[in-house]
Order: sequence, then C-alpha cells, then structure tokens
Amino acid sequence: MKEGHIVEIPVDEEHHEKLSGGLKRMTSRAMQNHPLMEISESPGHLLLLKLWQREEHVFGRRMGVKEWRLESIKRDIFQLCCFFVMFHGFFFNILFASSGSGKEKHGHGCRKWWIPSLISLSTSLVFVFLGQVKVCRYWKVWRQLQRERNDNRALTRCIQELRMKGESFDLSKEPAQMGMGRRIKSSSVEIKWNPLTCCSHYLITISLVCISALLFPASNFILCGF
Repeated sequence: MKEGHIVEIPVDEEHHEKLSGGLKRMTSRAMQNHPLMEISESPGHLLLLKLWQREEHVFGRRMGVKEWRLESIKRDIFQLCCFFVMFHGFFFNILFASSGSGKEKHGHGCRKWWIPSLISLSTSLVFVFLGQVKVCRYWKVWRQLQRERNDNRALTRCIQELRMKGESFDLSKEPAQMGMGRRIKSSSVEIKWNPLTCCSHYLITISLVCISALLFPASNFILCGF
C-alpha cells in the first residue's frame, strides 16, 4: 500500500509582497478612476452634487406637505357632504312633523310652502359654494404636486447622471432643462378642455347642485300633499 505525500511549496515573501502591492495599486487605481472619487476631487462637481441632494430633500418635504394637504381637503369635503345630508334630513323631519293632515295641508301652511323651500335652497347653495371652494383648492394643490413630482424626477435623473459620469459631467446642465419638455406637454394638455375630465373633477359640486334642485319642491309635497 502506497502512502500519500504532501508536498509543501514554499512561497517567496518577496513574490507575495509584489502580488499584494500589485493588488493594492490596482485597487487604488480603480478607486481613483471611479466617478464618485472624481467628484470628491473636483470642488465644482462636489458642490453641485451636495446642492442637488439638498434640493432633492426639499422637494421630498414639499411633496409630503402637499400630500398631507390633499388628505386634509378630502376629509373636509367628506364632512361637508355629511353636514349637507344631516341638515336636510333634520330640516325635513321637522317640517313633516309640523305639517298637519287632511284639510290642514291646504290651509295656511300650504300657501307658505315656498318659505321652507327657499330656506332649503339658500342653505344648499351655501354648501355648494363651500364644496366648490374645497374642490378647486384640492385640484390646485394636486396640480402643484404633479409639477413638483416631475421636477423631482428630472433632478433625480441629473444626480444619477452626475454620479455615473463623474468629472466628465457638464456643470452647465440644469434639471429644469431635462423637465422642460414634459412641462410643455403637460401644459398643452391642460389647455385642451375635456368635458368628461371637467365633470369628473367637479362631480361633488354637480351632485350637490342636482340634489339641491330635487329637494327644492320637497316642501310643497310635504305641506300640500301629492
């Protein structure tokens, strides 16, 4: 039976130092050629990167505030619609309870049916006006949020391009130039009037107006009968 022998190959310390030194030089050379290292060595590119990162952080905070405002306006519109329904429910319950029956319906109360109808219509118009103000404010904030999102995307693309190109990045380039094309397209789209889009944007106001018109003759039905 043959025995296996392990042969140890001595490693020259000088050769090992050469290998390790070569690896270190290759690593340092790669680090020096890296775009982030070029940016750190160029004061102009480093300052531009810091300014854009700070601006990106500001955009994030602004978008967060506007998103919070949109949610707050949504809650206000929902509460306004709830108050609209509660008021008319309470108002017509009182009117129905105060109205008589039979011949009494065609008496003095029937002749004055337009007074509660006018009160109902006036209150409804107040709710419609407040709802329209809230809806207009909502879409105004929504358009501002969309513009800031487009600007933030353009700024993010510039930051990524700067990090990839390093010192070869053109310092005269601005994020607004990259987002200008999309902004022109979006503005041209906004100029075109679309009835379906307009109706969908102001659906709550249209609904409140239609309900108010339907509730106007309700006092006549309650006081004078069908």
